Amino acid sequence: MESGPLVSLVTLNYNQAAVTCALLESVQRLSYPAIEVIVVDNNSIQNPEPLIRERRFPNTRVIVNPANLGFAGGNNVGIQQAKGEYIVLLNNDTEVTPDLIERLLEPFATDPSIGVTCPKIRYHQQPTVIQYAGYTPVNPYTGQARAVGSHQVDEGQFDQPGLTHFAHGAALMVKRSAIEQAGLLPELYFLYYEELDWCCRIHQAGFGIYYQPSALVYHKESMTVGKSNPLKVYYQTRNRILFMRRNVPPRSLLIFSLYYVALALPKALVRYTLKGQFAFLKAYLRGLGWNLTHNVDRATLVKPAAIHTTTRLTLSGTSV
Repeated sequence: MESGPLVSLVTLNYNQAAVTCALLESVQRLSYPAIEVIVVDNNSIQNPEPLIRERRFPNTRVIVNPANLGFAGGNNVGIQQAKGEYIVLLNNDTEVTPDLIERLLEPFATDPSIGVTCPKIRYHQQPTVIQYAGYTPVNPYTGQARAVGSHQVDEGQFDQPGLTHFAHGAALMVKRSAIEQAGLLPELYFLYYEELDWCCRIHQAGFGIYYQPSALVYHKESMTVGKSNPLKVYYQTRNRILFMRRNVPPRSLLIFSLYYVALALPKALVRYTLKGQFAFLKAYLRGLGWNLTHNVDRATLVKPAAIHTTTRLTLSGTSV
């Protein structure tokens, strides 16, 4: 039996060693034989390496960053260290199903234009409820996109595979040649919207993004930053605007700006004020203010060499 191409699994850890180990436990149940696992620690308070070493996960390597590089930066470290022909990015708060890798690989074998495959994602706490079954396009005037099937009970209504607009950052498989053409994840986002921007670059490079419903992942969701806190409000506000500044035509950006000032901003001000959530309000205004004080280049397709020449801080890597 042929083992198939090497697949690299990359996951980030930030002060969540036990959660990461739960993912690694589920990875041990994968039926695909040719896998390497890379855990990238984003400068946690406590190094997760001893716990992971103690649990004796095979084919697993830990890379400890000297600083918190965010979602994009941390994953980029793992991507640059990966040896696989295909790379799977998994949130550490996910758990996988045994045939995940085989299912995600299937579309690549039949269509060379596919650059990314995405599993169906259900909520771990509600295992019959869908979080992601593909994405709608971003509305060029409001900056909003919607995960297909979100919060619906899975009764097979979203079991038709096919192209979708965006991958979900919690779980995706990307082939190396797509990264070589589109470049690494954009690190200016730090948290949220980076995978949407990356998908835009992958589309521009001529690759499709494919939703594969027979592949399934369970997501515990927001284990690192929490479901609702000022940090999340700050980055979601900041990066929604940033994404639009980088990715929509000037006319659409003008309409979005008018929409934001006339509707989105007043709505947020009233909501946070009436609820007495003044820390949230401050975070929201900081996210908005960041875009008023920072110039941003419009997104352009990264040259293939960028994946090999990105400057990195010194890393310590250990096989466990």
